[in-house]
Amino acid sequence: MLLHSLQRLLHALLLIAASALSTGAGAQISLKTSATAGSSVVTTPYVQAELVAHAPEGVGPGQPLWLGLSITHQPEWHTYWKNPGDSGLPTQLEWQLPEGMDAGEIAWPVPHKIRIGSLANYGYEGQVLLPVPVTVSGAFAPGPLAKEVTVQLQASWLVCRKECIPEEGHFTLQLPLRSTTALDAAAFAAARQAAPQALPASNDGSSSARVQDGALVLRVAQLPAALRGQALEFFAETGSVIETAAPYTQAWEGAVWTARIPLSSQRSASPEPLPVVLAHGGQGWRAELPVEGGWPALAAAATVSPALEAALRANAQLGNPPAPGPAAAPAAAPLGTWLVALLGALLGGLVLNLMPCVFPVLAIKVVGFARHAQDTRAHRISGLAYTAGVLLSFLGLGALMLGLRAAGEAVGWGFQLQSPAVVATLAALFTLIALNLAGVYEFGRMLPSSLAGLQARHPVADAFLTGVLAVAVASPCTAPFMGASLGLTATLPAAQALGIFAALGLGLALPYLLASWLPAFARALPRPGAWMQTLRRFLAFPMLATVVWLVWVLGQQTGIDGAAALLALLVALSMAVWALTLRGTARWLIAPLSIAACAWLAWNWMPNIVEIKEHQAQPAIGSGAWQPWRPGLPDEIVAAGRPVFVDYTAAWCVTCQYNKKTTLADAEVLADLAARNVALLRADWTRRDPAITAALAQLGRSGVPVYVLHAPGKAPVVFSEILSASDLRAALAAL
Repeated sequence: MLLHSLQRLLHALLLIAASALSTGAGAQISLKTSATAGSSVVTTPYVQAELVAHAPEGVGPGQPLWLGLSITHQPEWHTYWKNPGDSGLPTQLEWQLPEGMDAGEIAWPVPHKIRIGSLANYGYEGQVLLPVPVTVSGAFAPGPLAKEVTVQLQASWLVCRKECIPEEGHFTLQLPLRSTTALDAAAFAAARQAAPQALPASNDGSSSARVQDGALVLRVAQLPAALRGQALEFFAETGSVIETAAPYTQAWEGAVWTARIPLSSQRSASPEPLPVVLAHGGQGWRAELPVEGGWPALAAAATVSPALEAALRANAQLGNPPAPGPAAAPAAAPLGTWLVALLGALLGGLVLNLMPCVFPVLAIKVVGFARHAQDTRAHRISGLAYTAGVLLSFLGLGALMLGLRAAGEAVGWGFQLQSPAVVATLAALFTLIALNLAGVYEFGRMLPSSLAGLQARHPVADAFLTGVLAVAVASPCTAPFMGASLGLTATLPAAQALGIFAALGLGLALPYLLASWLPAFARALPRPGAWMQTLRRFLAFPMLATVVWLVWVLGQQTGIDGAAALLALLVALSMAVWALTLRGTARWLIAPLSIAACAWLAWNWMPNIVEIKEHQAQPAIGSGAWQPWRPGLPDEIVAAGRPVFVDYTAAWCVTCQYNKKTTLADAEVLADLAARNVALLRADWTRRDPAITAALAQLGRSGVPVYVLHAPGKAPVVFSEILSASDLRAALAAL
């Protein structure tokens, strides 16, 4: 019988998979920090950050105290000023200080302009100290026996070269109360020297800013006489006001410095007054210029790297979760919107039955139909049990995903196949199923008859577990109509969100449920006979094809060594199962050796299977070829006037691979993309990536595939999951 051998093996392996889901999902997101509890230094591959202090007279009320974050960058890497420029994010410091100690704002040193293509950022390279003045009031009371005070800092920064890495660290430093802390006195003195000096306020109108013909016309007086005639660097403290990368003109009118600086076409701020910094030779001067005539109307707010900001927020939650407290409940969707989402999920579940990854599991049900062709009652009970397994599994996965999101994890639909442990477990499970279908083993030849007959005595449990298995492999196969419905779940209350998951499960189970309750379908099936054994053995090959796909997915996550290790383990597992079917002396000789070999391989090679390998650096790719996506890159390309097409994909997504081999390989589509100079970006979600998850959330999606066309001055176009060449070409023609 088909499933005699699966009852116990399915149950055990699915429990293992469920455990991997709950533990592996969270284990693969890690902050890029090497700080340990109580450390004042964080070292990453790109920076070394250290919490330092300057307390020349000890720590007490009224005594000077400075804290600061010292950042030493690797060559070519940089972090950002308070106004990062065209892209980036400023370094953020969150202090945890004893009562009576209050930290001020960062005394930002003068930055320098960092050009990246057609963009310009403001930031720091090499070594920089971000000093913060601390006021110690009379409320500071460490106790009569205290000898030192502990200060803590939670810092986050964005470090960039051509790519950007969000990082953070938790720092702890003990300061003596009564002795001097002055080892970094020179560094703090240099930082104070590098901070811009405030210019005296101009009451005679000699310093001002005026908007004229799309530009800012600036006049700055009270500058040191030694600067007259010198070319100065200009930095606006407020972002999204000027064209950062654009050239500007400057001149001296006696003692007054003047400049004409292009105003940003996407200006989203109207500061009053306008704070600016002028610099020369490493020194800076700050002025707050009154704006004459007022600001013109604002342009639509530009959204610079929203996915990156969301990824940083996710990283901050992971590293420093907020204190528990009442949170605002998501607003319920209007009834009409929710009903449309339910319909979309139901249709998506129906389409899932046509997906290649689901077919091997449905094949089990085909044989089950044939075995009970004349037993209407058995059909109906099996249909209900299968439906229950599908529904409960979808609800369980949905609840787990919503729970992980609520805990700060950046996960989306299909997250279980981002865990190599889950992929390897499913590969082992499908190998065992294939071996059973091929007739390699039967429970009756491996275990006592009392255990071998479990499936016969518990057909309901068997049908239920088949439904669970169907969901395990079907959920990553995103089908049409699913994307928007699943994306909506992130914004809905739990009850409405789980309703969408239930509708998706009902769609997957509905064809089999209806067939089990329609007598005409049962009567149309042929009578049981020898053909069933032939069909059973044939169905082993779709199972083995699924194993090939899973091994390929694992290879994308862990590399060729991981895929090879999994194949070796599958061979050893197959040999061990075969050895248990032997009789007499052969069984007692071969089976223990086979099982021992399988255990040895698992013990020694499992790290190769479950350890995710870092992406290899890719060379620069020319026009017309796919480039790897990174946070902020689409914004940068669009800002330069070029359209962008982004393919959000994953190796375990069958629909993604279909679209990649058809529409995205179509000669006419590729010609249209090249003719319009469209940049092609591919966001690979095969492995956990909080930035990609955040980008998908910004688009209202929860899984892949997702295809987006960005163009200057136009709203992004999001295409259907089954990508049509005609739809894509029509969108390109409209550019």
